[in-house]
Amino acid sequence: MTRVHVWGSSGYAAAETIRILSRHPEVELTTLESRSHAGQNAGDHFTALRNLPHRFDAPGSVFEQLRSGDVVIAAGNAGDARTFLPECVARGARTIDLSSDFRLDASAAYGLPEWNRASIAAADIVANPGCYPTAAALAILPLAGMGSIRTIVIDAKSGVSGAGRTPRVDTLFAEVSGDVRPYGLGGHRHQPEIERTLCERGIDAPVVFTPHVVPIVRGMLVDAYVVFERPVDADAVESAFVRAYGASAFVRLLSGDRVPSLPSVVGTNDAELHVDARDSVVRIVCAIDNLGKGAAGQAVQNLNIMLGYPEALSLDARTVFC
Repeated sequence: MTRVHVWGSSGYAAAETIRILSRHPEVELTTLESRSHAGQNAGDHFTALRNLPHRFDAPGSVFEQLRSGDVVIAAGNAGDARTFLPECVARGARTIDLSSDFRLDASAAYGLPEWNRASIAAADIVANPGCYPTAAALAILPLAGMGSIRTIVIDAKSGVSGAGRTPRVDTLFAEVSGDVRPYGLGGHRHQPEIERTLCERGIDAPVVFTPHVVPIVRGMLVDAYVVFERPVDADAVESAFVRAYGASAFVRLLSGDRVPSLPSVVGTNDAELHVDARDSVVRIVCAIDNLGKGAAGQAVQNLNIMLGYPEALSLDARTVFC
């Protein structure tokens, strides 16, 4: 049984992590540290946690309880984990960062399991990818080495929970209902992460990235258009995606008229992909849950890989709509 501490545990991604880990047969949730909600019942703030006995612990509780061999998942504000996680590692813990602090840091393994399993398994610090970079990378990385790429266009739409648990006007449901709102056009914080992830696999084409917030609570749909210098072979493209994900526990490739659906992935760690190629353009549509595969679900997948557990352990949730 592995003891797991969640540090900065009162946000959406942290709550989803707690929910998943509460069902994990090899995990003991030990500390849920929260500066803002210390002493309060977790279920009073998140209805999905009402059946759990956990209270939020006071600042400093993780260090008080930490033992060698424990795992710490950091889900606090950006900037907070920079010094905290290395201190946890120095005390013998292994760590996963759900914030953005280590995503561009070479000292951490980049936690995209379908592409980085070996480095994740050996790491003391794993940087959980952002939700947009996760969907974009899953959509585009199989095309590495297939020819010279002229440009990449990423049109992405996310539910309001992607902005975190803050009362910002542009993410309040009443403000976005009935609208599809582009944002971050002057430079979104996830663009450097997307570009680096692609570049490390040899894809260094210019990226045009347009994120939108849409009036749903959770879920993300990414339409990626990869424009090659020359026409590409559609069968070769299909084969590349089958090689990449044919054995994946969480990535489904949809063919024919089947298209990715948000209701089929929300509440899960799944990703759905539809790929087609015409002349020199490859279009990939990817659907994930921004709080699942884009955050908490992927963090638990990374935890399983780090500890040598079956990769899908506690991640068997499926959404069924009749």
